[in-house]
Formats: sequence, structure tokens, C-alpha cells
Amino acid sequence: MIEDKETVFTGRQLPEDGSVDTALRPRSFAEFVGQRRLVENLSVYIKAAKQRGEPLDHLLFSGLPGLGKTTLSFLISTEMGTELRATSGPALARPRDLAGILTNLEAGDVLFIDEIHRLPAAVEEYLYGAMEDFTLDIVLDQGPAARSIRINLKRFTLIGATTREGQLSGPLRGRFGVNEKLDLYPAAELTEILLRSAKRLAIPLEPDAADCIARHSRGTPRLANRFLKRVRDFAQVESGNRITLAVAERGLARLGIDAHGLSAVDRRILSTLLRAGGVPVGLKTIAVSVGEEEQTIEDVYEPWLIQQSFVLKTPRGRLATPRAAEVLPEEAAPGKKGELF
Repeated sequence: MIEDKETVFTGRQLPEDGSVDTALRPRSFAEFVGQRRLVENLSVYIKAAKQRGEPLDHLLFSGLPGLGKTTLSFLISTEMGTELRATSGPALARPRDLAGILTNLEAGDVLFIDEIHRLPAAVEEYLYGAMEDFTLDIVLDQGPAARSIRINLKRFTLIGATTREGQLSGPLRGRFGVNEKLDLYPAAELTEILLRSAKRLAIPLEPDAADCIARHSRGTPRLANRFLKRVRDFAQVESGNRITLAVAERGLARLGIDAHGLSAVDRRILSTLLRAGGVPVGLKTIAVSVGEEEQTIEDVYEPWLIQQSFVLKTPRGRLATPRAAEVLPEEAAPGKKGELF
């Protein structure tokens, strides 16, 4: 069943739908690597809800892209034995879009809204009653003829996912019973994920090659699997269909990832900051200089650069650190200062 504003899944469909990305997802909490505290807590919440015969409380997952928010939502639905209906904030442009989905939910169903921080205000207000009282108030007609009808909804679980929790309104955030932030993954966990993914892709992956790819994956499983699939292509065509350390290093280099884990965009960002000669640079200036959207820089590139001590974020702007100057000494040379464009 596919509807205009949503997609309906069951746990059995996920591993068998023909998508490589979906096939690499864990099929149960037991297979999920990382986020141990969160997974253990979710297991308890689900067990308790099933013992009471109630739907799981509403959950909010926040964190950088690619950390497993969507995967965890699928697993929750699978563990609860219910359907998951997936949509996104931008797709719910009008209240009637949301109303159509809510009125079609069965008891215990999971409604997953990705990018929930992008819900229009008018749509968000309809969620308040649905989340608290499982009711939906619909206004018919306009002006003096306007009237309101109340629709009782079946009890469901809403899972919201966001990369920008600060943009959620207080009333919406306060209606989630569980609020969890996903963390970046250490290299050891990413190595485990890569070795499992390689088995599913039927490609031999040596442990030191997996460790190399993991260390360059910014703590993000999605990026690690993306690198694995591209390195697999190089191994298949050029290296006897086996990923060794040399193949992994060569493949990452051909993808533009240097020995420090920096991509071409990362290096352009650092070059922009280094050429500023110690003067803080605003996000808008960086975006224009490297040719990327401000939000993309802030959500995709900047967190890892800050975590790895390449960039310092200050109230006046971004600064390159001494480590950035060590990695790109040619951009830190005196003659380069002031040459932002």
C-alpha cells in the first residue's frame, strides 16, 4: 500500500525489497551495532509496552544524518509487530495531508516523520491533540458557517527524527515521552558494521582494510557503507574482487579522501579559514567560497571538522586551528592571507 504522502512498511519487507541500502540495515536490535545505551533502553520500553498491551510512547530521535534514526524506527516497528508508515515534514504541506495519514492508522501502528523540524506550523498544531488525546479536530467551511468536528484516532506511536532539534517548537518537543540523541560511532563499531556489510555484499574485506575505511567515515555508518560500496567497485574491476588495505587506501584516495580523512569540500573550507589569517569567517562567506549551502556546511561538514579539532566555532565566526595549518601548510603561508576568493 503506497499513498501520496506516506509509505507503508512491515518488518518483513525491509530486507527483501531489492535495495542494497536497505539490505545492509540490521534486521533486529541484536544486529544493531552502537548506541548501546539507547538500544538497551528501547528494548525495555518495548517489552514494558507489550506487557501492558499498549502502544509505545512517542519518541524523538535527534542527531546528525546517517546515524541510524530511520533504521531504529524500522526496528521498533518490527519489535512491536506493527506496521510503520513513513513520511517527512516537507511532504506534509497542509493539515489535510496529515489528517489523511492519521485517520488511516491502525491501533499500535508507528508513524515515522523524518525531518520533523520542517513541519509547517499549521500542520504541527494538528499533531498536538493527536499525540496527547488521540483526537483530531477538523474545521469545516469558513466564516460564520465554520464548524468543528472531532475524530477519535486509534492509539499509535509517533517517531520523529530531526537533525536540528533546536528548530523544534517547545510544545511539540514536550509531547514526546522519549527524547534521545544519537552519537557519532567510534571506529571500532564502524569496523564491525563494515565487516557485516561486506558479508552481505559477498565481498571479501580484510580487517585492516575495514579499519581504514572506518577511520575515514566520520563516525557515520551511512558514510562507511557508502565508501565500502565504492571501494568494492574498484576491487571488483581492478583488484581481484578482494578489498585489502592497499585497495581501501587507493579507493578512498580516488574518492577524494586524503590521509587525514578530509574530503575536497573539507579542504576548501579549511583553505577559506586559513586564508583569512586568523580573522573569524562567517558561515555565509564560507558557503559562497566553497560553493555549498550554508545548512549543508553546518550539518554535514562542520560537526566532524570541529570534533577533529580542525575548526573552532566562535560567536564571531569560524576559525582554523593550528592542526588545520599543519595539514594544509601551503594555505597557511603568509602570502595566502586575505585571499578569500
